[in-house]
Order: sequence, then C-alpha cells, then structure tokens
Amino acid sequence: MSFRPLLPLAVLCGLAAGVCAQEKPLVFQGAQIIPIVGEPIAHGVLVVSGGKIVAVGAAGSVAIPAGAEVHDATGKVIMPGLIDSHSHIGGPAGADASSPIQPDVRALDSIDAQSPSIQKAQAGGITTANIMPGSGHLISGQTVYAKLRDGRTVDDLLIRNDDGSIAGGLKMANGTNSMRGVGGFPGTRGKSAALVREQFIKAQEYRAKIERAKGDPDKLPPRDLALEELVEVLDGKRVVQHHTHRHDDILTVLRLAKEFGFKVVLHHVSEGWKVANEIAQAGVACSVIMIDSPGGKLETRDASFTTPAVLEKAGVLVGLHTDDSVTDSRHFLRSAGMAVRGGMTRAGALRAVTIANAKILGLEKRLGSLEPGKDADFILLDGDPLSVYTHVQQTWVEGRKVFDLSDPQDRLYALGGAGAGDPRRVQLCCFGNAWDIIANANAELFGGAQ
Repeated sequence: MSFRPLLPLAVLCGLAAGVCAQEKPLVFQGAQIIPIVGEPIAHGVLVVSGGKIVAVGAAGSVAIPAGAEVHDATGKVIMPGLIDSHSHIGGPAGADASSPIQPDVRALDSIDAQSPSIQKAQAGGITTANIMPGSGHLISGQTVYAKLRDGRTVDDLLIRNDDGSIAGGLKMANGTNSMRGVGGFPGTRGKSAALVREQFIKAQEYRAKIERAKGDPDKLPPRDLALEELVEVLDGKRVVQHHTHRHDDILTVLRLAKEFGFKVVLHHVSEGWKVANEIAQAGVACSVIMIDSPGGKLETRDASFTTPAVLEKAGVLVGLHTDDSVTDSRHFLRSAGMAVRGGMTRAGALRAVTIANAKILGLEKRLGSLEPGKDADFILLDGDPLSVYTHVQQTWVEGRKVFDLSDPQDRLYALGGAGAGDPRRVQLCCFGNAWDIIANANAELFGGAQ
C-alpha cells in the first residue's frame, strides 16, 4: 500500500495529518498484542478510530463498535510502529564546506518525500523517524521528526509541536568527522569543543540583547538565523541530537551540555559502555547503533554489542537507530534482537525501538505504545519481533495502511535489493563511475554518516 503518484484519495485528502482520517472504526482481533507499556495480551483486540487508538485489551473486555471494519489477526503479533531516532532516509543534504558550524541549515529543505528509502522504512515497520543531516560538521543543522505517511511532499510527513512549529532537533557531532584542519574546520578535539563553546556564548549574548530590547525594534540586534536556533537550544525548545563515539568525546558533550544547560541525546556512543555511570549521572539518553560487521572509522574500534545492556543496567534511557543507510531500515527489529544477544533485556530492547525513542524525540504522549488516545501507528508481524524469521506483514500510520507485504509493489520494497523501487536507478546506470567519484570525494570531505 505504498505511495502511488496519482491516487485520487491522496489528492483529495491532501495527505496531511488528520485531514483524511479513517472513515470508520477498525478492529483487529485474535493477535498477540505487545502494548509495550504492559504485559503482552495473548488474544488481544485493538480498536482504532479517527487515526487514534480507542481501546486495547483482551478478547471479551473490549467493546466492538457498531459498523466497524473487523480484521482477523489470529496468529499475528501487533505492536506499536517502530520509531527510528536517527535516520537519513529521503536523502537529506544539510551543511556544506563553508564552515563547521551551521545551525541555520534545515534538513527540511532537502528531503525527497518520494524517495524509495521512505517506503523501505515503512516495509521495516518504521512509522516515525528523526531525519538528520550528516555528521561532518560540529553543527550541521536542524533535523525533522517525520511521520512516514504516504506523502508527495515533505510537508505531508511533518510532525508539528503544539504551537504549530515543525518538530525536530539540532544535529551536532564531534570526533574525527569534523576534524579537517582546513577551511575553518578544527584539527583537534580541543579546538572542536572551543569552537562550539564560542558559538553558544555568542548565542547567550544574542539572547541577552533581545531581552534588553524588550520588544523595541530600534534596540533589537540584527536577526541571525544561526543564533536563533542556538537560543532555541538554550531555552530547551530544541534538543541536541549529538553524534559521538569515543568515551572522551562523550564526556566532552556532557561537559558542554552542563556548562550551557541544553538538553542532549547521545548518538552512536560506541564507547558508551566505558562511561555508562557518567552518562547515567548526567541524566542523558542514548541512541545506539548496532553494527555487526568490522570496518568503519578507527574511533569505533571498541564498539560492543553489550553497549545497550551496560547502559540499561546503569539506568540510562536507551533507544536504537538505523542511521540508514548505514544499517537498513527494513531490518530495524534485528537491531533489537542483537541488543538482546548482547545482554539487554527483551522488554528493554522492544522499548528501545518504540517508547524509548518516542521519549528521545519528546513525542511519548503521542507515540511509542498502544494506549487509548495515542496515534494509531502499529505493525502486524507474522512471528516474534526479535526473530530473524519474522516479517513485517503490514504497517499502519494514523489508522491508514502504508505497507502491505501481500502487495507486489510493497513486497519489492521489502525484499528487493539496494535499488528496489527506485525508477531513477536505471537512468543512472551509465554514470556509475562518475557518481562513485563524487560519493568518494564527499565521503573524504565530510566524513561518513555513522
């Protein structure tokens, strides 16, 4: 049930959240339901109406609304839609080589909402993603919290805050990615931190000037989009989503967050297991990537399958992410299985791809668990969510099916190769060498996405 460019219903609905909610109640019964916030329900009933969850419970305890469309889900597993706290689907391109600090850049302006990577994420059961620019800069720009609806434009995917603003974080990074030593970029870890500290001091001064002006336009400083975003961070309106690997880099992030009082989530944390207690004492959440093959950058050499388990035991809020295309969105549940293999609890691993990531994005009141009043984002599986033999059968966003494995096109997205579902792939076949040269040059200049 993936996006088709000329769907009349899509045109009529405008593909905006809540504009075209499901027309009649839906009932799924007979499945094992994993609500995340409670124990699994062996023979459960899920009732959905108007894009929201109305009821969830055991058979016989939930009333079936009159006129509802009833789905027999016997033998299936239903759980909340997966939330990816760090993704690059849609091909966002953020900051450039002009400077190492560019908080004014918006991933919003470069996301291709019709990219097959979004359908592949749906095929993996992902219903919400934090779409981020790359990590080749100390500050590479604003991220977008996106609901993976079937949309034509990025506006159709946006999640909005209560005040109507676009939900998202600020992507920052440290470590080797931004250490180039040319063009204003730092060449050492110490200089990296110094440049970040300098910018936040400028933001503090900018905020103070605005406060002193008391609304007088003649006293207001010239508008500065970059400092505006850093003021949002200082005021707690935007969370820093921070790429970091080595334990000393992790501690630098914690030091800066404490110094300037901003909220931060640590991403990747390859050596998080070395400083788990320090992370826990700081009250900072972690979004961990699970990599099962060697290679990559030197600073990830001590990455461990045990990291989520060690952090969980220390009392840290732990989420998982794909960093797609570093790991494939279609296999996000596999990351949870790998975390369990490394010692994380089963319940913790399931939370790490649902409610924990909802908390990391500040969206836990709407997403991450099957509870009345929350968005009707859920997936149907044909087996245990942590089994490699299990397939995502269907993905639903706000009560609308966006992926169905029985649909031939969707099956291509789910099971095809790297170019599956990309109609532009063939047209680019003859330019492979040129594109490889460009990709390699960009990788050398800006560092990898991980």
